[in-house]
Amino acid sequence: MTVSRTTSGAGEGAGERGGEGAADDADGGSGTAWTDAWEVTLASAPARRRGRVLQSALREAVRSGRLAAGTRLPSSRELAADLGVSRGLVTDAYEQLTAEGYLRSGQGSGTWVGDAVRAAARGTRDRAPHPPGARADFVPGTPDLSLFPRAAWGATHRAVLARLPHRALGYPDPRGLPQLRTALAALLTRRRGVAADPERLLVCSGVAQAMTLLGFALRGRGVRTVGLEDPGSPENMAVLGAAGLRTVPLPLDAEGLVPGAAARAGVGAVVTTPAHQFPSGIAYSAARRTELLDWARSVDGFVLEDDYDGDFRYDRAPVGALQGLDPERVAYMGSVSKSMAPGLRIGWLLAPRELTEELVERKRTMDLGNPVLEQALLADFVEQGGYDRHLRRCRLAYQRRRDTLIAALDEHFPGTEVSGIAAGLHIIAVLPGRYGPEARFLERAAAAGVALQALAYHGTARPDDGRVRLVMGYAHQSPSDITRGVRMLADAVARG
Repeated sequence: MTVSRTTSGAGEGAGERGGEGAADDADGGSGTAWTDAWEVTLASAPARRRGRVLQSALREAVRSGRLAAGTRLPSSRELAADLGVSRGLVTDAYEQLTAEGYLRSGQGSGTWVGDAVRAAARGTRDRAPHPPGARADFVPGTPDLSLFPRAAWGATHRAVLARLPHRALGYPDPRGLPQLRTALAALLTRRRGVAADPERLLVCSGVAQAMTLLGFALRGRGVRTVGLEDPGSPENMAVLGAAGLRTVPLPLDAEGLVPGAAARAGVGAVVTTPAHQFPSGIAYSAARRTELLDWARSVDGFVLEDDYDGDFRYDRAPVGALQGLDPERVAYMGSVSKSMAPGLRIGWLLAPRELTEELVERKRTMDLGNPVLEQALLADFVEQGGYDRHLRRCRLAYQRRRDTLIAALDEHFPGTEVSGIAAGLHIIAVLPGRYGPEARFLERAAAAGVALQALAYHGTARPDDGRVRLVMGYAHQSPSDITRGVRMLADAVARG
């Protein structure tokens, strides 16, 4: 299957084009101008998956802003004709997205992108998914910022600033401060099992910049389409799209990417989270890790490994990074966003040799390098053991919070299944069907001030078993807040 995203500049004025089309035809317009803004090809998708692919493409077009709030969509008849599918398939997609709040419709007035999407899209762009004023917040993605080692960080800051030579405050090496690259290479080799050469390590402003750099480098090599895990992080689609790449969803099962998925999709690279897949929580099996590397070698492709929370495993030692098995096929990305604080904006990229020089030049032209003082600070913090001490403290706190959340769900929502390995900053909680339907469950939670995120937000799968599937973050809350939040949620559901 192929999902084609917006061509350059097509996203601008999408709402205006939709309005013009509607004016030309009372049933929604010809659709030609509208489909200039996005395109989805369903012919190669299995018949049973075409509805889900269409829904996913529409949903992501709305989330990313390519279909702006107020845009009028073509009639179901015309879109079906454009895509070569049945009208019923399009009607089902419109109805599903209307129920989810992405679209709105009225008797005889057509189908439009909903106004409520403006706030959701703005929140995604601002990377502020935690709603202000929530009485309980289970939205995943943030560590406990109160655990940030302020005293140790402040002492290190004073020591580093006192000894940093004046010349070090000039324009930095775009790869990063040599001291930090050396310290990170040693740390990642020791903790994550990577093959880390400091000369091939770039210091970046987080994984988002690392992936942007890789996107430009891959496009320069002729790659046009990248595979994304389904479910996965919605941000990856936007980041790679900004680098001019199309993305396609690749299905997962309990062991990792479904065998042959990347080959069937014809992609040139795959973004993956093999140590602790986000959001499903699985760890890739040895067989799937091997298969993914075999695919990359066979097509001269690359695996983009996002090791977003690899240090947090609670039942055993963490699984080593995929990059250590083939450094020339795997680009390894990580950051301190989950281990310390996202506001530090420090990450790293270990690149295959053939991409390194282009990535360094891209980094230089993009921002002339990361701030020197913060790099020197982190280097000293790592070298003096402060980073390891901080991770130990966080790991103990987060393990307790995970246990607290599971116990609270077991008490207040009997029959809840928690999937995935004991790791990271979130769980997948699947509540029995008696608490559904999911849309109503989420409405009750929101009305009670409990912020939640459905698993459906992250992928195309829409199981029809009636159960409620949630991605629940726990790291940023105290155990007492977790217990209180689950109780509030149970009370809201009981009140109906």
